[in-house]
Amino acid sequence: MDSAAESATHSPVDSAADRADLRAAALTVLRAALDDSGLDWEQPDQYTLVAALPGTRKLSTTCSLRVGEHTLSVNAFVVRRPDENHEGFYRWLLERNTRVYGLAYAIDRLGDVYLVGRLPLAAVTAPEVDRLLGSVLTNADEPFNTLLELGFASAIKREWQWRVSRGESTRNLEAFARLTGAAEPSGPDGGAAGARRAEPPLPGRPLGRPLRWRPGRPPVRTRRGSRRPACRRRTAGRRRSG
Repeated sequence: MDSAAESATHSPVDSAADRADLRAAALTVLRAALDDSGLDWEQPDQYTLVAALPGTRKLSTTCSLRVGEHTLSVNAFVVRRPDENHEGFYRWLLERNTRVYGLAYAIDRLGDVYLVGRLPLAAVTAPEVDRLLGSVLTNADEPFNTLLELGFASAIKREWQWRVSRGESTRNLEAFARLTGAAEPSGPDGGAAGARRAEPPLPGRPLGRPLRWRPGRPPVRTRRGSRRPACRRRTAGRRRSG
């Protein structure tokens, strides 16, 4: 009798209902946390929320939050596959993994870098969501210029030379002066001689036309696995229900 009662108490129907309630509760917490954060976000399907996290070095980080039957999955694009110095690039990420809260750097089959993590649904609370989003932003934005130097040094040098040869602005490459060998501004107003004082650079922006890549923007896969630029923009303060 006790065994039969226990089986009835933990029937598959009850378990499925409990899981559904847990998923619904997690979604409610996530929506409220994203609203409170002031971030732009949308809901492309019933169990997925996508937020745009603005940065200082990397213009924006796209973070996907997927509520599964048992866990919350976090996935955020960091940077494209490096052009060079693959061993040093990936070694740097593995060493930094030991200091990342709740997440880890991972690569897909093409070598593009993501931050990924999982959290039990029962542990999804507003403070924990805030910590995870903070970890995503810190570990995607803070090391971005370092990753570009490690994996795209030759491209950065070519881009700088191309702009200088055409007299175009190099202000958003100032963070890479160590690679380009650019001299410090020496004009009377603190800028280059005869030039207007430059505003602060905008790290994380595309480095220029000759490169034809945007290392800080997530790729959009076509059916055959090729890439095209992600161009859809988020609309501030609006979200779409699945």
